[in-house]
Amino acid sequence: MELEYRHHLAGAEQGDGLPMIDGSMQDYPLTLDKFLHHAAKWHPNAEVITARDGGAVDRIGYAALKDRAQAISALLADFGVARGHRVATLAWNSQAHVESWYAIMGMGAVCHTLNPRLTATQLAEMVGQSQARLLIVSADLQPLAHEVVARVPGVAQILVIDGAPDLRDPPCTVAALEPLIGSASGDVAWGDFPETAPSGLCFTSGTTGAPKGVTYTHRSSFLHTLRCLQADVMAIRSTDSVLVVVPMFHANAWGLPFAIPAAGARLVLPGRHNDGASLARLIAEAQVTVGVAVPTVWLGLVEHLEATGETLPSLERIIVGGTPLAPALMERIETRLGVTVQTSWGMTELSPSGTLAPPHDPARDAAVSGRPAIGVDLRITDADGNPLPQQREHEGHLWVRGAAVIDRYFGQDESATDADGWFATGDLARIDAAGNLIITGRAKDLIKSGGEWINPAEIEAVVGALPQVSLAAVIGRSDPKWGERPLLLVEMQDDGLSDADLLAPLRGKVASWWIPDAVIRLDAMPLAPTGKIDKNSLRTQYGSA
Repeated sequence: MELEYRHHLAGAEQGDGLPMIDGSMQDYPLTLDKFLHHAAKWHPNAEVITARDGGAVDRIGYAALKDRAQAISALLADFGVARGHRVATLAWNSQAHVESWYAIMGMGAVCHTLNPRLTATQLAEMVGQSQARLLIVSADLQPLAHEVVARVPGVAQILVIDGAPDLRDPPCTVAALEPLIGSASGDVAWGDFPETAPSGLCFTSGTTGAPKGVTYTHRSSFLHTLRCLQADVMAIRSTDSVLVVVPMFHANAWGLPFAIPAAGARLVLPGRHNDGASLARLIAEAQVTVGVAVPTVWLGLVEHLEATGETLPSLERIIVGGTPLAPALMERIETRLGVTVQTSWGMTELSPSGTLAPPHDPARDAAVSGRPAIGVDLRITDADGNPLPQQREHEGHLWVRGAAVIDRYFGQDESATDADGWFATGDLARIDAAGNLIITGRAKDLIKSGGEWINPAEIEAVVGALPQVSLAAVIGRSDPKWGERPLLLVEMQDDGLSDADLLAPLRGKVASWWIPDAVIRLDAMPLAPTGKIDKNSLRTQYGSA
């Protein structure tokens, strides 16, 4: 009987002499234009809202925005932009910037976002590397753009958005974008290229080294978007109104300009103002339910509300990332705003999301960055890159791999990963028993004192938990005897604590020789262009003996 059954299976596999023809699925390239096509077709009236000077807002539905973006693609083609060309943007979070993004990426060109908080010299170096010949620039950023172009002779055209062009002594051809929309000579097909084609270029912030270019592909950002939309990640619903304060010029605004249209939610953009008063007004106007920004932004909002007594009842969740969140600040945000805070961890090289705490987690903790979702994997190693035998509850060096993780930096031949595709993040971390990631420091931030290592992040976490402290940073200061000694720098909310009071909570929580030798109080903590504490600046100013 068994022999007869095997003979029957063999005959079925061979089709009794006929060739076997497998079924197939459609070839559906994962290109980013599909998010806007989807939003325009199925959520045509869901709004993109942009804050303007003086408290006014602009509103447009996804269907109308898509039409404008496609017209801009045709305009760019008339200016000579073709598939694979880099087009740079130097702009704030606005409707016009979103339209330009989709126009560039939809036609198969590469959107090179520039950070306006960098210097003209730094930006010129990046534009020179990318060889962008056309810049799309916010009107108030034209002076900076002109400085950049003066250093990069290859740039031929500036298109100005969100205001009038400045035609005084322009370094190249300058024109307003808005009057040209619809004047192009023809249409440009969107998505007519492989999903592996490059879509975006973003340089790292350079807070711990020279900036390096990260190239995103349509496929990587599409898969990143699907991961972010999961219920235990960003969990964006079509009924949400999402405020994107995190800049579009860094790491694709955490992928939100893709994820929000994909969900059919309302996209709310702050323009160039992200102070507490401006954000409070916009949140109330747009009935924002989810806000996304670095912790310092939410500190500014909380301080404004505490001063005015205003409330923002529509706000439900806050997603933070980019820098560690002090426990006291997390409690202050949740209490004052009546929201749930979701902590996260990511990098430009990860497109950028790595882990995110799930929404409404009763066990949430400021130190915990959540678990990785499907599509990204983590590994803990020793200093030589060897995986630790026990991956849970042991500190080590963090490595990552996945569908939206860098393989090679822009303009470089060598791989950025090891032979198995793992990328070294430069972070120190541990993974708890539940699979949550806890970042314990940066390898480059470690302080070597008397031949032994001190981890500043552990000190910062203790001092930062004090309710009187707004921001805390620890750096190494050169010392003739020990090589380096830790120095504590703080920005205070309430200056009623003495230096001894600031250091007292460290006793019994860290080794006695880890306790900083001195405290410096700053009126304002220096911040890097991405909103992180700028430790390079602190080391330059305070790191010498």
